[in-house]
Amino acid sequence: MPNDNIASGFLPGQDLALLLTALAGQGYRCIGPTVRDGALVYDSLDGVEDLPSGVHIQQSPGSYRVEFNQGKRLFDWANGPQALKPLLFAPRELLWQVERSADGQLRFTQQTPESAPTAVIGVRACDLAALELQDRHFLETEIPDNCYGVRRHQLFLVAVNCTRPAETCFCVSTGDGPSARHGYDLVLDELDDGFIVQSGSARGNEILAQLELQPVSAQQRNAAADATAQAVDMQSRQLPGRNLRDQLFANLDHPHWEEVATRCLSCGNCTSVCPTCFCYRELEQPALDRESSRHYREWDSCFTQGHSYIHGFVVRPDTRLRYRQWLTHKLGGWHDQYGRSGCVGCGRCIAWCPVGIDITKEVSAITAPPE
Repeated sequence: MPNDNIASGFLPGQDLALLLTALAGQGYRCIGPTVRDGALVYDSLDGVEDLPSGVHIQQSPGSYRVEFNQGKRLFDWANGPQALKPLLFAPRELLWQVERSADGQLRFTQQTPESAPTAVIGVRACDLAALELQDRHFLETEIPDNCYGVRRHQLFLVAVNCTRPAETCFCVSTGDGPSARHGYDLVLDELDDGFIVQSGSARGNEILAQLELQPVSAQQRNAAADATAQAVDMQSRQLPGRNLRDQLFANLDHPHWEEVATRCLSCGNCTSVCPTCFCYRELEQPALDRESSRHYREWDSCFTQGHSYIHGFVVRPDTRLRYRQWLTHKLGGWHDQYGRSGCVGCGRCIAWCPVGIDITKEVSAITAPPE
């Protein structure tokens, strides 16, 4: 909800285009949720008409379906499969290349990605929490990641507080939603007739100054608060705690690991859609003439056999060990690395798992006290 000590106001729905115009005037390329191939995905916005008006998303274990109705709201849905991760941590990118000169010397060249200022419209609170974790991993280190950093510093974030969580959402239990509390430049509360707009940064204030905002009425504030409370009440899934480190590591030999492994396909869908997973591999692509080579980084998953390959030995040769690694690292080991769990409750891993494995149920089964 807006804070009276921070710049805020009400933007009528028909004036939302002014926000996109103001961002474009500051040099930002605007991207936002669009419907493509049966899902909501981020794409370039030529105007407000590209946003998904009257769209609802039905999600359940192993199922994701876009539905259209006569509604006028643009953000009346939970999330799509992408989050912010692909915009910053590229699925595949060139890190450096090497060329052999005429005298036989090797010349290495680091590649810096080209990145235009980008404004993302419609970011959810769970994805802001995930972005904070990605920042810790890629930037708040002794050697920051240059490729990630170039894109991150060009990013302007327009969050929208969630009012219609999916059946698979559980961000309340992780403490990461449904309302955005920090990490945004602007945040919107969508009402039937427009948006309560609040700034969260100096850049956000600059954009707000260009909009003809109306004062926010008490009725509008109450409507936004009621919508947030309803979103909290709609969530039925939850993790059994926010710090499960000790419980998980105390149950490494629990028989349920074997049970879930009989269903898991080791496909890596959960790690691809997870907004916090950051595993990758590096590979060399030499030219056929042997005079040059390119070195790439691309997404990997702890569910692949190659991920744990070390000097002729696969550390985790079966699905049971791979699933255990993923879950105990994300919900346990991350507390040692980053001071919190690596799960933000977005529920994507549940919806996009081909066999509908539910992380909340699996964790509850493993950490439950013996009968």
